[in-house]
Amino acid sequence: MDRDDTTLRALSTSDLAGLDISLTDVVDTVEQAYRTLAAGQSDNPRKLTVRPPDGHSVSYAMLGRDGVRNVVAIKTSYKHGLHAGRDQQHYYTTLTLYDDITGLPVAMMDCSRIGALRTPAVSALLARECAAPDASTALVIGTGTQGRLALPFLLTTLPRLDRLLLSGTHPDGIAAARDELARCFPDRDLEVVGDLKAAARDADVIVATAGAHTPAAVEAGWLKPGAVTLLVGHGLAPSTLHQADRIIATSEAQMRVTGTDMADADGNLPAVDLELPAVISGESKVRTAAEQRVFAYNSGLVVTDIALGHRFAQLAAEQKLGTEVALWR
Repeated sequence: MDRDDTTLRALSTSDLAGLDISLTDVVDTVEQAYRTLAAGQSDNPRKLTVRPPDGHSVSYAMLGRDGVRNVVAIKTSYKHGLHAGRDQQHYYTTLTLYDDITGLPVAMMDCSRIGALRTPAVSALLARECAAPDASTALVIGTGTQGRLALPFLLTTLPRLDRLLLSGTHPDGIAAARDELARCFPDRDLEVVGDLKAAARDADVIVATAGAHTPAAVEAGWLKPGAVTLLVGHGLAPSTLHQADRIIATSEAQMRVTGTDMADADGNLPAVDLELPAVISGESKVRTAAEQRVFAYNSGLVVTDIALGHRFAQLAAEQKLGTEVALWR
């Protein structure tokens, strides 16, 4: 079917699962999105959020524009069953892309794989920019999707890491994390740790990806000088934020919306020193001293979803994947 202004390429979960993309390609694509945003060439408005009074679901809508790729997109996200276990929850997320040169739709896709890759890539960029020069030990808390991908992405941006620690309680998740690391870096292995406090004291970089019900909570007093604590999900106590010497966020505005569980007893969050786009661009440096303890907050910016989604759409088009839908006829 010829492409026109009435058709849309729909890319399913299985279409995207069949696309091969390297960790370096993902990191480079996400990094370019931050550089473009820092240069003022992209737009990333604050996300819209709605949830019912009882909190059983949450929905997001995010609109953005990539000024280098000349792509406009909207991402939607809906999660239902927040009071239930993970296996009983329903989660749907989509990304719809439009070419802002031709005015034609590019694709609509399931955004779950995009987000699953974008988030650990952002964590890896944060770790690269925040880590002390001699950082050698990384600790990942949690063995869900983000926990399994965290170490391979960290090694992509911090190849000097020589000790890889994993804190988790689910045997299947631990096995999956080990398998993912072996697939990407067959010469590396991880250490599963039982004593979280001792592991945190050894770690130069700590990435917390655990679920909301985790008992894990690294305290600021456990950290060595120069350590980085990086929050993606859960696993860090609020003290790691409030007692940090430097605070970095992908977006301070988003941290104030989604990071309320890290607030102090009065419901307050401290000010952010820097946002990641300014750091990536070279405009600012994270550290003013090597021994500073840094807290980094990873929340998604839609411009990174747009860039990575567009990259996937390009790869899918090259392989003629997806279904052309006459949506507007």
